Amino acid sequence: MDRQLTHKKSLSCFFDEDGTEDQSPSFQHLTRHNQNFLSRLHGTHFNPDASPLMSQSPESSWSPSPSLTPSHPSLLYCCISSLRRDGDIYSITVFGDLVLTGSNSRRVYAWQSLDCHAKGYVQASSGEVRAMLTYDDMLFTSHKDHKIRIWNMRTYSGSFRSRKVLTLPCASHFKSFICRSVAPQHRLTPNKPITPQHRDIISCMAYYHVEGILYTGSFDKTIKAWKLCAKKCLDSFVGHGDHINDMVVNQQSGYLFTCSSDGTVKMWLRVYGETSHVLVKVFSFHTYPIYALALGMSSSQRSFLYSGSSDGCINFWVQEMSTHYNHGGVLEGHQFAVLCLVALENLVISGSEDSTIRIWRRDKVKFSHECLAVLEGHRGPVRCLAASLQDELVMSFLVYSASLDQTFKVWRVKLLREVKIPSGSRSNGDDDTEDANSAVCEATPVLSPSWVKKKLQCRSLK
Repeated sequence: MDRQLTHKKSLSCFFDEDGTEDQSPSFQHLTRHNQNFLSRLHGTHFNPDASPLMSQSPESSWSPSPSLTPSHPSLLYCCISSLRRDGDIYSITVFGDLVLTGSNSRRVYAWQSLDCHAKGYVQASSGEVRAMLTYDDMLFTSHKDHKIRIWNMRTYSGSFRSRKVLTLPCASHFKSFICRSVAPQHRLTPNKPITPQHRDIISCMAYYHVEGILYTGSFDKTIKAWKLCAKKCLDSFVGHGDHINDMVVNQQSGYLFTCSSDGTVKMWLRVYGETSHVLVKVFSFHTYPIYALALGMSSSQRSFLYSGSSDGCINFWVQEMSTHYNHGGVLEGHQFAVLCLVALENLVISGSEDSTIRIWRRDKVKFSHECLAVLEGHRGPVRCLAASLQDELVMSFLVYSASLDQTFKVWRVKLLREVKIPSGSRSNGDDDTEDANSAVCEATPVLSPSWVKKKLQCRSLK
């Protein structure tokens, strides 16, 4: 079964031209209100030609990770930019040399990834952009009106512009949509009608570019599959017993992984030649709500599935065969819930409610993990993460983080050399040597007093 595309094709060719072009002006065209706000924020006169991000000078020295000792100099990092926003940032995605942020406003802002100058924004008619992703020249965004918008992204002579090409579902979609009969093991609420539009917040998206299918997950517990070239919903089914929080798709096999507050991770596959999806496997290692997923790939195309839960642990599964995954262990270190995960090469980056970001490295032979760094700087839960590779030879990359303290930060990270993990060490912390390394990685989270008070009150009610 060959599902590979014979040639790369721009997604924009699937959509009709939209007569109304959404403007994405440069930062000089922002409203006077936003300029005055940034002026009050910095306590200085606002300069529209300068970046609103408080970047460090290029001569700023690197900061060694607090998890490292002089005999273990494998990773260096520094926070190169920090932006204070007037609202929460819900989503981050990387598009070429730009990083995009979505918040409760109707604008998705675009920033230069290196110098962090504002390049413009995408203007939508509805805000609260909870989920975003990019592929090729397209941007996918979810909004408060429970719809998905697709944008064509362009840059002209350094300026950034975008154009909305499609909104899902379309008005005509409701007339042509036919509800399918869902198998009993998938349909948790058999008497509830299934519609082509989500009934609650769209919390996550994943794009299977081999088949051109966009998957969306929602707090309404449903999963929907959208065929972009046909501009319609292929399938809609109840996937979990509680909020669906995150999803990832394996581009090699087509398997879709979803996680939920019901404490499970599920693996789905579309029936070949059909529109329906079947449940392949349920990963149920514990009953804690699961908030984040990440999928890592090894050089041998073996996949590693990571899940972050409310108990602060990161469980991971190793692919042994096409449909068989074995539980590989638990990464422990975060004190509160793990809210976001990113996989990059053989690294895993995790953001937590304890306000810290941890960088883990997976051993390429034994598949054990070690914590290389604890990035501190936020004073609230780290809500979302993204990362982009800069230099593969020296393994230099950028990490973008947003917190409920309403700050957006950019970190530059460098791996200096490969460090071998002592023999016998395991990622579940049973080995004495790994316990010693984990102790070095421990850091005290710097949370705002109001958040700590709120957290303790919630615990006292349980």
